[in-house]
Amino acid sequence: MLLAQRRSPAFLAAFAAIFLAVASLFALPGDTLTGSSVRVRAVGPITVEVYRISHYMEQLPATKSKQAVIDMDTEKRFVLTMLRDVDRESIVKALRDAYAANGYTDEPKIERLMAAFKGDLAKGTEVTIAYDPATKATTITVGSASATVGGIDFMKATWRIWFGRIDQPRLGDELIAKLP
Repeated sequence: MLLAQRRSPAFLAAFAAIFLAVASLFALPGDTLTGSSVRVRAVGPITVEVYRISHYMEQLPATKSKQAVIDMDTEKRFVLTMLRDVDRESIVKALRDAYAANGYTDEPKIERLMAAFKGDLAKGTEVTIAYDPATKATTITVGSASATVGGIDFMKATWRIWFGRIDQPRLGDELIAKLP
């Protein structure tokens, strides 16, 4: 008989810990992993995992708060790995809705970011959103496509997507869980 289809919570926790340890080896020198989580979406009574997300910062805030992370003008980035196929329309709508929910309405900047999404996202696709304090610009890389949007206002609006008003507040908490 094949191994049991269900894995014990201890096995899954151990696997996740090993995965995160290996993933943190690929962080840029000087960057600190502040936390990781999984974005889920409820479809009726079923919860579906959409992407795994990790957050890194070059310098850490003085206080352990989501607002402090949003406000920090330091090198920082999100790394998302798709856990399922997601069509372009769905991811673009989700991001637009998240900007709107957090009160950001600069359409030309939002549109520039959306230009990086050239097509559907296949399971395993990596999306990186990085802020460079030297140029005051946020760059999103989706597979081989990228887009750069200038302004601290845009960086803060983008970081609010995960640390501001969100329908999964625990996700933001988990993204700062490793802050001292």
